[in-house]
Amino acid sequence: MKRILTYILFSVSVIGLLESCHKIDVPITSELTPNVFPQTDAQFLQAAGPAYAALRGNYGLDYWFMQTLSSDEAIMPARGGNWYDNQNYRMLHYHDWTKDHGFTGATWTWLSRLIGTTNQALSILGQTMPTGATKTASLSELKVVRALGYFMMMDLYGNVPLDTVYGDFTQHKNLPRAEVFNFIEKDVKAALPYLTPTTGQPMYGRANKYTAFALLAKMYVNAAYYTGADRFNDCIIACDSIINSGKYALEPRSSYLKMFYPNNGPQMKEFIFAIPFDPSATAMPNTNGFMYRARYDVPRSMRSKYSLPYTTEGPESTLPEFYAHFNDPNDIRNNQWLTGLQYYHNGNPVMITTTKKGYDQTYTGSDGAATYTFQLNLTPNITLRQSVATFDVGNDEIGWNMGYRNIKFYPDSTSISRNQNNDMPLFRYSDILLMKAEAILRGGTPTQNQTALSLVNDLRAQRTTSAPLTAVTLENLYSERSREFAMETWHRNDMIRFGKFEGSWGFKTDASVNRRIFPIPTSALTVNPNLVQNPGY
Repeated sequence: MKRILTYILFSVSVIGLLESCHKIDVPITSELTPNVFPQTDAQFLQAAGPAYAALRGNYGLDYWFMQTLSSDEAIMPARGGNWYDNQNYRMLHYHDWTKDHGFTGATWTWLSRLIGTTNQALSILGQTMPTGATKTASLSELKVVRALGYFMMMDLYGNVPLDTVYGDFTQHKNLPRAEVFNFIEKDVKAALPYLTPTTGQPMYGRANKYTAFALLAKMYVNAAYYTGADRFNDCIIACDSIINSGKYALEPRSSYLKMFYPNNGPQMKEFIFAIPFDPSATAMPNTNGFMYRARYDVPRSMRSKYSLPYTTEGPESTLPEFYAHFNDPNDIRNNQWLTGLQYYHNGNPVMITTTKKGYDQTYTGSDGAATYTFQLNLTPNITLRQSVATFDVGNDEIGWNMGYRNIKFYPDSTSISRNQNNDMPLFRYSDILLMKAEAILRGGTPTQNQTALSLVNDLRAQRTTSAPLTAVTLENLYSERSREFAMETWHRNDMIRFGKFEGSWGFKTDASVNRRIFPIPTSALTVNPNLVQNPGY
């Protein structure tokens, strides 16, 4: 089993039990003094561990659902009442979520805890570390972690409060998104000169200089949406800062899928910043730390194919509208999908034995209890054949096998629980190339003799054996991003930027631009009456 980094397997006794809604009312431990702690990089990691554990928190579950199920990338309908879960998944698909929506509240609380935990770590280290270059670098690294939390919060909720001082219990109002953007940018740029350029194992899962550049690039490519003013030349500069470092490279076609295997890690040349996952890791209190992709994506009848020690449930599938981007038969990225008739690795068909009624709940023959055996066939379309009102496809084999399934984060047969070892990349080198290409297409100035077309073809040369493109437009760049970053929590962000989020897919027809951001949850409004609800809620 891959070992997770020691700062994730932290001891909560170092800082105390962490609770937060941007504030953590925990006294600084008396043992942390400038004379004894922390003075070395190893001691810094121990003190900074809770911030990184908080980042890991709900990233692979609640945040995943909000970013993925609100797009055309995936859908999770009910099956005979299973997975209805108080409309949480249905609301994400239909875009009719409310301020009481479960994942909306859970994700706000998680990101608030991440920010509060990082503020606490900054306060402790600011008071206890000896003044010098190590202290400045350590504090700068943590500020990038906090910036990641604020970026995710700004992206999801738009106008959010800013809180940077541990121990300040003032109820802050939420600020316009442009002000939050400016704060993040200023904080990250101030940290940049002091961040290490070290990559690989020593900094795996930690924020280095290139993590900061990648975050800035992501902000700048979205700046017109976030602030009303485009920053495409700034995006290109940030991307070039990573490209020119020579420290990252595209994974070749032969190892593209391996980037997402359970044994992925610092050996992946494309990973600029990844969040490590390990079933044995201690979760931040009141977060889950789960990485459950096989549970949601592998059909329950395929447990034996992947030698899994538990029965998967497989309620999540993609939609035909998204799968349509995978239209190149020579593209390695097609292999992340389970489609059509299914076979074991040795070529034998996956056979299922049930009853005629178990296969099709609408069967009306008198022999409904008779044995029925068939080869598993995953069909592309989703039909709410049991109940439209309750988002239900039916609790039979036809219903359970609707929809193509994504196994990009490959099933982990080594885990004795549903929790997987697959680390989840947040920033990859391929994203840097495609963001630069997009910035050029949208009016930015080309640099280094690279054009949007050359950058896209550089990527495609490592993904498909088909001929290079002869031209590139925003539309086929959008398709390329859909293929490259499927199921990596970026598709909602892309749909909004490319003007696709108000479209129709699956059963969703809502076209309100207010749905580009989520509401401030009821729980947050109750705690902080100074917050102002987002438009349309």
